[in-house]
Amino acid sequence: MENGNLRKGHCLILPYPLQGHVNPLLQFSKRLRFKGAQITLVHTKSFINRIKDSSATSLFPSETISDGFDEGGVQQAGNFQLYFSRFQEVGSRTLGELIEKLRDSGSPVDCVVYDAFLPWVLDVAKKYGVAGAVFFTQSCAVGDIYYHVCKGVVKLPLDDHRRYYEIPGLPVLERSDFPSFVTAPEIYPAAREMVINQFSNVDKADWVLFNTLYKLEQEVIDWMSKLWPAIRPVGPTVPSMYLDKRLQDDNDYGMNIFKPMGDTCRKWLEQRANKSVVYVSFGSLAALNSEAMKELAWGLKMSNKYFLWVVRSSEESKLPENFVEENSEKGLIVSWCPQLEVLSNESTGCFVTHCGWNSTLEALSLGVPLVAMPQWTDQTTNAKFVEDVWEIGIKAGADGNGIVRKEMIDKCIKEVMEGKRGEKIKENARKWKEWTLEAAHEGGSSDKNIDEFVSKCKLGPYPKS
Repeated sequence: MENGNLRKGHCLILPYPLQGHVNPLLQFSKRLRFKGAQITLVHTKSFINRIKDSSATSLFPSETISDGFDEGGVQQAGNFQLYFSRFQEVGSRTLGELIEKLRDSGSPVDCVVYDAFLPWVLDVAKKYGVAGAVFFTQSCAVGDIYYHVCKGVVKLPLDDHRRYYEIPGLPVLERSDFPSFVTAPEIYPAAREMVINQFSNVDKADWVLFNTLYKLEQEVIDWMSKLWPAIRPVGPTVPSMYLDKRLQDDNDYGMNIFKPMGDTCRKWLEQRANKSVVYVSFGSLAALNSEAMKELAWGLKMSNKYFLWVVRSSEESKLPENFVEENSEKGLIVSWCPQLEVLSNESTGCFVTHCGWNSTLEALSLGVPLVAMPQWTDQTTNAKFVEDVWEIGIKAGADGNGIVRKEMIDKCIKEVMEGKRGEKIKENARKWKEWTLEAAHEGGSSDKNIDEFVSKCKLGPYPKS
């Protein structure tokens, strides 16, 4: 494979600079390398400056481009609209310069895999005669909704008097099942424009890749394949040691904005009984308001279950006064944790989650039942599927002010961990764990799709021209 007449196909991987977008593409990169591709990760300078814990930079060669705000990214820009505009302008130029530099150094680029939030990357790739593969870090169901908004089939703002919507490939949706960028487009206009623009030039992409698996979203994938024959589900992008174990030592994503308190979590979990712990985390971005935070705290206390709760440092002030000290016998509160380790631990009985797509896929892959408390973006749609389609959890209903009250949290936790409905949920969670493993394993649906992508893009070793 490594003789002088062969070279590996060279693939640039360009994620959107948020941890929840970087990690799926990082895992996909590991799979491509396992199949024989040469990988170069491309990050913005501002993202690299924010990383607190990373082994990824040593896993792959990496390069940087500029988003126009190298010192602070979005925070430096001051608003999303300015950031997105500047990122496209400066990012297009610096990415082109990088492709030229790599070509001139004898390592030409064969393909660019780019986050769907950055559609302008495809224009740069085409300019230099490079194949472009768009990678969606959201579910196909959410992509389907955004596509129909982009095409004007679902019109914004939504009709206040219309409760149900029928979209091809999806179950009947209520207004509350749509992503927040659709139900409240006026709140985040720049972000709404970004998620809709994912589909602005997708028809020109050589490949349309989704971080999902065929069995999970079969109906919507079949419908989308009529639009884009090159659509391929390649997920779940979870480290291999939690799936097929073919990539030795791949037991972590390798990149964290926050430093995980792994030893503390491990030692605490070791002292708990099997399936006795409620794990609570709302990811790296979602933030509860003070009232919702207090209700969650008291709901956990009411459940009388052991709980491991991730509360980012920026959120600690929202906890009830003396809550940590007064509940230390039952609960452990940490600023960040190795989530996969916690979810795979035998003591974990359920996962109270915001239903971000990465967390949802991790729970599916590890067979952990969910209590869904969606906050914004695609989380409301994911929660709909968690409860009604895959039936692996319960959505905790909010009151008229959008707050999930402590009684509801207590009820949902007990139903999942002890109730009759919980038995069916646990059974379904076990089934989905088997099916995700099947998709990732050699010859599985996602594995075959990655093989096809590598072969047709000539990313494996092939004769030098």
